[in-house]
Amino acid sequence: MKYRWLRPIIFLFFLILLVSFSLIGSAEAGSLSQLPTGSVPTVTSSPRGPYVVVNSLTANDTQINVRAGPSALTEKVGVLLIGQEANAIGYYGDWVQIEYPGVANGTAWVYGNLVTLFGGDLTEVAPPATSTPNITRTVDPTLAAQFLTTPEATRLSTFTEPAPLEIPTYTMDTGSTSVVGIPMGLIIIGLGSLGVFLGVIALISGR
Repeated sequence: MKYRWLRPIIFLFFLILLVSFSLIGSAEAGSLSQLPTGSVPTVTSSPRGPYVVVNSLTANDTQINVRAGPSALTEKVGVLLIGQEANAIGYYGDWVQIEYPGVANGTAWVYGNLVTLFGGDLTEVAPPATSTPNITRTVDPTLAAQFLTTPEATRLSTFTEPAPLEIPTYTMDTGSTSVVGIPMGLIIIGLGSLGVFLGVIALISGR
């Protein structure tokens, strides 16, 4: 009977514990009842499809031109930097059609040798019907006239016919030469010398 006063205290302690456990259990049950019972949908990414990446160019080039049509003569509508990506639509010749927001129809063209294709093959597409040329080749007639000259006709010098060529002619004197063609004077001198020679011999012999 000495510790009879402890009974009310122990009873009160267990009562408090019981009430506490009851409150905790109700709170957990309420929180569980607030959880959604439906299934959470799984988000899956769809394939991107073909796209191009700008190739590394020379040290002085950091971008490529984007044009309105598949030709270097068409209008330049923008640029793409090295390493930049763009969704590819199709190709025509050596040119690739890409998605390029901000221009007509949201599409433009880049030269195929300057980009690398990823994500699949491309189909051939028709070029735009109204691609405007970047350069209109016209000639200014006023400017061209400054470089066009008309050569003036010049008369050639008057041709003077030279004098007729005169060829000298030689005639043979048949009366003063012998049959063999020796001059008659030479024959006479020879005969005279022979006579003088024979006369000298005769004089010598007569002595």
